Amino acid sequence: MQQEIESFANHLAVERQLSPNTVAAYRSDLDSFARYVGDRRADTLVEADVVGFMEHRKGKGDAESSIARKVSAIRMFARFLCAEGVRTDDFTEAVESRRAPRRLPHALSGPKVKRLLASSSTRDPWGARRRSNLDLLRDRAMLELLYSSGLRVSELVALRVGDLDMERGFVRCLGKGGKERIVPVGQVARTWMAAYVEESGRRSSHAGPFLFAGATGAAPSRQAVWKMIRAQARRAGITERVTPHTLRHSFATHLLGGGADLRAIQEMLGHARITTTQIYTHVDREQLKRVYRDAHPRA
Repeated sequence: MQQEIESFANHLAVERQLSPNTVAAYRSDLDSFARYVGDRRADTLVEADVVGFMEHRKGKGDAESSIARKVSAIRMFARFLCAEGVRTDDFTEAVESRRAPRRLPHALSGPKVKRLLASSSTRDPWGARRRSNLDLLRDRAMLELLYSSGLRVSELVALRVGDLDMERGFVRCLGKGGKERIVPVGQVARTWMAAYVEESGRRSSHAGPFLFAGATGAAPSRQAVWKMIRAQARRAGITERVTPHTLRHSFATHLLGGGADLRAIQEMLGHARITTTQIYTHVDREQLKRVYRDAHPRA
């Protein structure tokens, strides 16, 4: 079945033009299914294999959202096999749809965001490593840009020197499916970006193509940004889980709370459908409920 999985992954990358990260996620889910069914050909798979796999992953402690994602990948794979003539039937057709519970995105409060951003301008209090002034500026610039413009971490690390228009206050990024969008950059973020660009000497592409490149000139990895943000959250005394996506959620939630139009938020986040953005209206309602419970004597 491995040959068909590779063909499917190639189809997603070339014909569907999905991002490398998305293709890798599909391949990982299908590899997990392939290990479960063992040395089986794709044309021998049946509905019971999918149901058994779902129960197997549940027994392993997988979350419902994780199982739903894996089943979705298998469904797409089954349709691909039919389209390619490997099979004449869809072996997932009768499998009951597994809906992932809709979780509200987690956003930090305004004061916590300020603490997080400010923590990146201080040296490591535990002395784990000596951080140069450039390290401090780069961390602060990345954090400010994530919160100011709501970028995905994959979009942040891929930014090139020419993508930032400091004068007009915009950044150009490539989102999912290679879709380009232009997002505003706030004045505070622009100030930190200017300081970083000045210190790093990245005022032109001659300094290397990537905006946040390290000493080798390579773009930072997504994992490195995750680790940096976790470290900054610890420095700020924030005990809850903080990721690059937390700042993206905070960006959208705070905009909505400030009265921004949902369509404008959709455009800035790069969501293909307004329904994806509408989840932030639920976040705002949850915030109203918390305020009500805390303040009303009869709540």
